[in-house]
Amino acid sequence: MKRRHVLALSALATPALAPSVFAQEEWPQRPVRIIVPAAGGGSSDPIARLLAQAYAARFGQAFVVENRPGAAGNVGMTAAARAAPDGHTLLFAFAGPLATNLALYRDLPFQTQRNFDAIVRMGGVPNVLVVGQGSPIQNLADFVARAKARPGSLAYGSTGSGSSMHLAGALLSEAAGLELNHIPYSSPAAATTDLIAGRLDSMFLGAPGTVPLLRGGQIRALAVLAERRARVMPEVPTAIEQGLPGVVMGTWFMLLAPKGTPPRIIQALNAAANEALAGPGRETLAQLGLELEEGAAGGTPADAERFLASEIARHAEIVRRADIRIE
Repeated sequence: MKRRHVLALSALATPALAPSVFAQEEWPQRPVRIIVPAAGGGSSDPIARLLAQAYAARFGQAFVVENRPGAAGNVGMTAAARAAPDGHTLLFAFAGPLATNLALYRDLPFQTQRNFDAIVRMGGVPNVLVVGQGSPIQNLADFVARAKARPGSLAYGSTGSGSSMHLAGALLSEAAGLELNHIPYSSPAAATTDLIAGRLDSMFLGAPGTVPLLRGGQIRALAVLAERRARVMPEVPTAIEQGLPGVVMGTWFMLLAPKGTPPRIIQALNAAANEALAGPGRETLAQLGLELEEGAAGGTPADAERFLASEIARHAEIVRRADIRIE
């Protein structure tokens, strides 16, 4: 992590709400762990670490990110769900473990809204339909026309069944009436390598990962799968702009706590996160590729709960219509 990122959010400590205020409420009494249900180095990791820095400066206690990957995020989710609801364990997770997995896996040892209280949304990143620079496909209309002309001939790669890349392909296929060939890969790097080399027709990359490849002339972006154009690539139109309403898919990030965590702690964490999003840390997070427009980040815990409920229902419907299954 770049030092300037850490300094930007560390500077958010507010003297009027010094650690002594929270000491009299006996929280935090010891370091707070933030469980991330993914391996270090992923898209959620730097956001969680920047938030941890802001909280440490704000509350005068260490906030430590603990990566707990495994089973598509279910390992970390389970560990967080079983933690004591005393404010010393938090969960920083994203759309897959929080919403999609509920529709993909049977007999999970957790249910997101039953086991967690939402604290705050921390933005999100849209998926982007891309092809290799050497591809004959020039735009979304061309992509749709070629896919319709030869059903099943165009393939797209993903990081696995039920991933945001897979759901993005399912949504686009349904909206445009296409039959696309889904190819799951073990890692995004392997799929991207095949895309650039011309061995894979297309992908639905996350916006932050798209930008360097786009700027380097290795790929061509056809459509952003979001309500509005991505801040990091304003020249690329959305699928909605190009005549495919409802084609919105990406991932989003949220901080939560085990169900039953005292409301005063949830409110304190929410307020500090909103301060971070309104201060110098906002630009730092935007540089990481997050979309932070009003309604996409910050707000109250109730706002986060409503969004979470709507996304759980939406992802379940996408999985059902696309008949996506985890064997």
